[in-house]
Formats: sequence, structure tokens, C-alpha cells
Amino acid sequence: MENPIFVDEMLPKDWGRVREIYREGIATGNATFQKEAPSWEDWDNSHTEKSRLVVRSEGEILGWAALSPVSNRCVYAGVAEVSIYVSQFSKGKGIGSFLLKSLIEKSEEHGFWMLQSGIFPENVPSLKIHYKNGFREVGRRERIGKMDGRWRDTILLERRSTSVGVH
Repeated sequence: MENPIFVDEMLPKDWGRVREIYREGIATGNATFQKEAPSWEDWDNSHTEKSRLVVRSEGEILGWAALSPVSNRCVYAGVAEVSIYVSQFSKGKGIGSFLLKSLIEKSEEHGFWMLQSGIFPENVPSLKIHYKNGFREVGRRERIGKMDGRWRDTILLERRSTSVGVH
């Protein structure tokens, strides 16, 4: 029998493992423009307190997801950017999709009506997970940023809630 996995609230004490998984994503070169994982304080200040999740199995964190506000203007209070990372040892097991689905549900509980994600075109597994969970491509942001001296594109995806912000 496989070990059960479940989604749980991310706690400050989880930061060590969350940061390790973030570093794994950074090392791939296809997860983020970031070159280093931030301190807990910097990460905490840049992500909304609502909708911070981890996937656990037997006490081990296998992945995490969180939301960042896209703007500090009040009209965008229900719009957030998705961050989702799965441990290299847990990829291909459905954890990313399970985590993203849970993040969507939690975000709607907290009044978010639109989620967006900017994904490198080379990150095919992440694109597939987002499409599977109702995201659609809005466009391609060509040469949006330089990484290691090379311009990179991102695919801009969004998911509109069917229950929040519809009236």
C-alpha cells in the first residue's frame, strides 16, 4: 500500500524543506528567473498569507504552492500569481496536479477570482498541470527577462474562477 499524501497548511517551521524544494527548481533553470532562494522573511513578505500549502506524506514535504499578489492596488485584491514546486524525487506521481487543484480551491475560499502563472515554454510538465487544472494560455511574453546572459520567454496562463467574482 502506498503512503497516503495530503495537503496541509504551510507553516514557518516548514521553510527549510520548502526552501530545499525551491532550490531544486532553481537548479533546473526552467522553474524561475530567481538564482537563489530567499530568506524566510523575504519569501514571507512577498507571498500572501492565505493559500500557502504543502503536500505531506509520512511527515515529509513533497511539494509546495503559494500565491503572490500581482499588485498592491485594491482592485487587484482577487488576482494572484501561482508558485508551485514539487520535489525532484516526487515528480511524475500526480502531486503537482493534486497540489494545484488544492491551491485553486483554497484561493477561492479566500476570494481570489483570477490566478495567473508565467511558465518557461521548456517547462512542459508545469504547463500540462496548469492546463489540466483549467488554466488557459493568454499569450507568450517574448524576451521578458535575461537569464545567464540569454533572453527567455514565458507563457502567461490564467484561470478565472467560476464561483468567485462572477457577479
